[in-house]
Amino acid sequence: MFEQNYTKAGGIETVVEILNRVDRSTEKNILEDLEQENQELVEEIRKRMFVFEDIVTLDDMAIQRVLREVESRDLAFALKGSTEEVKQRIMKNLSKRAAEMLNDELAYMGPVRLRDVEQAQQKIVAIIRRLEEAGEIIISRGGEDALVI
Repeated sequence: MFEQNYTKAGGIETVVEILNRVDRSTEKNILEDLEQENQELVEEIRKRMFVFEDIVTLDDMAIQRVLREVESRDLAFALKGSTEEVKQRIMKNLSKRAAEMLNDELAYMGPVRLRDVEQAQQKIVAIIRRLEEAGEIIISRGGEDALVI
């Protein structure tokens, strides 16, 4: 059987970049298929990826910075499909009035398509990546970006 060594062609970082740009269902399918071939590789890829749920790993100042860039409708759609932990972390970093307005929007929104939720989450992740690249926020990746005070 032909076996590919994925770490030589473009490297793990290239795979991570590609997966960070595709929709969530495609990402999930690719990782599940790849996991059947090479579980260690998939674990390494997942460690390096930033997904919407990882927003809880950002510090409060970074979350507040990100929220200034996010449209309220995108935030509502994104939170519609997120965990309670993510919702609480976002709400904590909004003003009381903004949190109330977001809660109202979520309550009146009703069912939404998964595709719309994933699209909104991808927009927010793209904002996070752009802010990190610009040096405005720091994404902590397992000690790699330790801060020295």
